Amino acid sequence: MTDDGTQPRPSGRRRLAALAAIILFVVVIASTILTIVDRPLQVLVQLILLFVAFFAVWEALTRKGAARVVWVVVAAAAAVGVVVIQIVGGEGFVLSLVVRLVLLIVALFLARYALKRDVRSLKQSETPGRPVPAARRGVLIMNLRSGGGKAEKFHLADECRVRGIEPVVLQRGDDLLQLARDAIDRGADVVGMAGGDGSQALVASIAAERGVPMVVIPAGTRNHFALDVGLDRDDVVGALDAYGEARERAIDLADVNGRIFVNNVSLGLYATIVQSPEYRDAKRETTFAALPEMLGPEAEPFDLRFTTPDGVEHEGAHVIQVSNGPYGTTTGGITSRPRMDTGRLGVFSLVVPDAVAATRAIAALTTATPALYEGYLSWETPVFEVTSGSPIAVGLDGESLEMDPPLVFTSRPSVLRLRLPLKAIGYSPAARATSVKGLLGLWHVVLGRPVRIDA
Repeated sequence: MTDDGTQPRPSGRRRLAALAAIILFVVVIASTILTIVDRPLQVLVQLILLFVAFFAVWEALTRKGAARVVWVVVAAAAAVGVVVIQIVGGEGFVLSLVVRLVLLIVALFLARYALKRDVRSLKQSETPGRPVPAARRGVLIMNLRSGGGKAEKFHLADECRVRGIEPVVLQRGDDLLQLARDAIDRGADVVGMAGGDGSQALVASIAAERGVPMVVIPAGTRNHFALDVGLDRDDVVGALDAYGEARERAIDLADVNGRIFVNNVSLGLYATIVQSPEYRDAKRETTFAALPEMLGPEAEPFDLRFTTPDGVEHEGAHVIQVSNGPYGTTTGGITSRPRMDTGRLGVFSLVVPDAVAATRAIAALTTATPALYEGYLSWETPVFEVTSGSPIAVGLDGESLEMDPPLVFTSRPSVLRLRLPLKAIGYSPAARATSVKGLLGLWHVVLGRPVRIDA
């Protein structure tokens, strides 16, 4: 990503696809009008249904799971509606209708290709950030137990030695913060961490404190941080290339009462579930076993008090999540962050007063449309505070903690110098996600202009 949030200029093939998509869209609309120009009401209804079909097909192409099934059904229903109107209206031009629908589908695929930010092309393009030379004395701290033993599986210590990187293995009882400080004191000009997001946050705090660039190696279980900074989570060894000639960019960190986090902090329901001893070995089973009790008829919101930007004071919530940078709002990008250099926290709260509301909330969340649930609030802010009458259970980057209130969350803008390999993806899924509003960027692609990535 460039400093202004744009991608590299689109290729000739993408520009041609964008132009073809625009032409086909115009042809479909014009032919529909010409086919039944003498019946304005029929034109209006048919255009509405065609738009619904177009929108639904687009959503189906860019979603997964249950959401995709829902949009396929909507698209099919809209298409059937167009056919019925055509037949009832006495037009009889079924062939014309079929041709228009085919052209519409082709236009959608072309538009998606023109706007798509696929992994392969991004790896082949220039990685965002400023060019930096190879590390003179790189150090990688690794947690051999993290991610089911990924560091050992990929022989990271041996790979480090081949590249002239000093491997430091985290032993039971070691202080990770001190290991990072010691590495820098020994002269490390680049320090890295191979482990989960909690470990990444600790090393990042020292790297930011000392002004030393950091390398992220996705050797944990989920590796959300690695995903959102634009690394390929499946290429553990390839991430070591960031110690060679690389790209560097400044990203934000966030903290709660001085404790750094790179992803998010959850309060309420999730934080309480994480504290269960069974959670680490059976996350899904433990979560579903706890939900009926926590969201049942007798369930009360957690004592979590906060104020939204509009000045309204809230006395309780079932879930509050604070993230280091707002999560995406576009289709396909709601679980990752488009950018991590906005200087803003992303905050959302969820209140589920009864079992019926819980069903609506779960439906909204699973279809990636949380804003449709009335008990969901979200906003961005550089500082956020939560208070309570007792210690608060906290899930910090997946780690279970308990902290005394008030909890003060703060964004630390651009404090971490992050190095990425030259062949890194460079963008999170949210930054790559194609949205309906992105269709307005088709003309920009035709003109060969870079597509701006909105935060």
